[in-house]
Amino acid sequence: MQAILEGYVLPVGGDHGVVHWARVLENGLRVAEVTGADPEVVTLFALFHDSRRVNEYRDDGHGLRGADFAHSLRGRLVHLDDTRFDLLYEACRLHTDGHTEGDATLQACWDADRLDLGRVGITPKPHRLCTDAAREILAWSHGRAIQGHVPMTVLDAWGCSHEIPPRKPR
Repeated sequence: MQAILEGYVLPVGGDHGVVHWARVLENGLRVAEVTGADPEVVTLFALFHDSRRVNEYRDDGHGLRGADFAHSLRGRLVHLDDTRFDLLYEACRLHTDGHTEGDATLQACWDADRLDLGRVGITPKPHRLCTDAAREILAWSHGRAIQGHVPMTVLDAWGCSHEIPPRKPR
């Protein structure tokens, strides 16, 4: 987490910061449990997919920058074999492109992020989710997103709960 936050230029508590990453993790792990997706790749996706954004609104290329950043940490902080790393890289790179078809791990990553769109005032559309597992938790995840739920257990585990300013729900 320290390595990721050293180069993170947006507000840590912003719309694409660590609270979002933590909800993406929780969403993704729930989907992965049902679909058989790789939980380690899903976890790393949650951390890297928005880690190199430079704008809270439109930021073309941020997924590729996050994927490249994960690649720069490979062998030091990211330890995946080639096949699993390729999944992480593609999940990050393509996460804003609207894909719904692919490997179960890619689908879990993309769904995990889409399930948190409520934080920016967007209600996820069930037909734009990849998996039935995501559609089944849509109401739960959307409620948490629009309420600004802060997954303190995750933030504590990541060692960054003290960096999050209180936020008002939307």
